[in-house]
Amino acid sequence: MSIVVEQVTRRFTSGGSPAVADVSFQAPAGAITSLLGPSGAGKSTLLRLIAGLESPDSGRVRIDGVDCTRQPVQQRGVGVVFQSYALFRQMTVRQNIAFGLDVRRLPRDETRARVEEMLRLVQLEALGDRYPGQLSGGQRQRVAFARALAISPRVLLLDEPFGALDTRVREELREWLHALHSRTGLTTLLVTHDQQEALEISQHVVVMSEGRVVQAGSPEDIYNHPASPFVASFIGGASVLRGRVQSGKAELGSLALAVPAAAREGEAVHAFVRPHDIKLARPGEAPPGPRPVTGRVARLKVVGGFVKVLLELPSGDEVTVQVPRSEFAALGLTEGDAVRADVLSASVFVGDYAI
Repeated sequence: MSIVVEQVTRRFTSGGSPAVADVSFQAPAGAITSLLGPSGAGKSTLLRLIAGLESPDSGRVRIDGVDCTRQPVQQRGVGVVFQSYALFRQMTVRQNIAFGLDVRRLPRDETRARVEEMLRLVQLEALGDRYPGQLSGGQRQRVAFARALAISPRVLLLDEPFGALDTRVREELREWLHALHSRTGLTTLLVTHDQQEALEISQHVVVMSEGRVVQAGSPEDIYNHPASPFVASFIGGASVLRGRVQSGKAELGSLALAVPAAAREGEAVHAFVRPHDIKLARPGEAPPGPRPVTGRVARLKVVGGFVKVLLELPSGDEVTVQVPRSEFAALGLTEGDAVRADVLSASVFVGDYAI
């Protein structure tokens, strides 16, 4: 059951900037597709358009090849899970899961059997008689999943389903969702601003910015081959170095990097360097690789199993380097020390950009 969005636009005020602007993409059948982007990118609006909770001003939405652009939500065969759970507080877990089945007037025995099946699927068999207020956040979210799945939807739409949960529960539910998807094979569309979440559990990622799709592809392609400065800066927490094309290279202070073949002499360039794509070494110990540069340790911060190093380059630019604690301890560096660094990888774009 693929989801195809074709040139969809949605404005909430006449003459205003569209919340979603000429968006086209395809969510492959049987895969988890993430709509990824910062707040205000149009992700949730797009999901509501696909669900039928909003109507587009123009464009089409097709599910499994059927144009459902003007169909009401109850005819689209979609299950929707929201960040807020949207459970009925006065109903038990079983009653919440049965709600959509009761609306469809299924026979009582069939409804009861389906509810018990869903409780087993989300591993809440012992909690069916509790009320939402008696559950943890992670348990309430699983009830919301069970209610969405109970109606046997053709596709599952998830709007920031883990956003209100603490880090540990969010990570546990990511694993749970991955296992659930492996069992059901249900085409799933996940809205998230968390790039780790998108890259970890998705097979397909659609990156959005200001209501538009800026890149779509596999997580590996999005991460390793960003199509624009926005994607390069948003994915991976990259530092930005600015310079110009000189003698066929991107000259960024004391650092020279390869440029795209079409780059012209004197053009502005931006290089995006991720924290783990720089290797550090003590002065006099040349680090491996062809692009060493000398800098100064401006600031150190221990974060769990890593040390974040703010490195000041001779050009005055600063880059963040992430080093495993054991590796950093062997370097013996302190703030103010000179250090040699090698840029192992960078994404270079030609042109003037507002980052």
